[in-house]
Amino acid sequence: MFDEILEKFEGSPSQQAVIRLCLERGFSVNDEGRVVSGGIEIPYTGIARELDVDRRVVDSTTDAILADPELRRIFANISSVPSLMDLAPVLGLTVLTIEVDAADEAGIIAEVTGILASHDVPIRQVLSDDPEFTDDPKLYVITDVDLPGDLLVAIRELSYVRRVGF
Repeated sequence: MFDEILEKFEGSPSQQAVIRLCLERGFSVNDEGRVVSGGIEIPYTGIARELDVDRRVVDSTTDAILADPELRRIFANISSVPSLMDLAPVLGLTVLTIEVDAADEAGIIAEVTGILASHDVPIRQVLSDDPEFTDDPKLYVITDVDLPGDLLVAIRELSYVRRVGF
């Protein structure tokens, strides 16, 4: 799906960068063509500065989004999800990172969380990269306990797991 969205901007790497940023950060585009997070407007100049593009690129990208019914529907409904990953060190949480082969395979999250449950590990949050959106998707499990070695071994031994780390 993300490839199809980016294809609509294949002639403009700068507009693709704006699209990627909106998708990565969960920014939506409102009916006025403004980039927003919830009800908070994100100034074009801030987006342009982040991406090192002219603010007019942001403006033309939002115009293109509004002009395309499919893109308009997608970008009107994007929302961000708060993540504990960056807060984990501050809050004393553990972030388990799991790299897998065939990330679009069914049941990965269920099997990993099942192993955690069998070890009585409480889960605070589970996040996964979308395999269509990133070349190296990862699964992140955030907990407030230290993870025992045998649990890590059990996860590492799953056939699709390439690497386990913190």
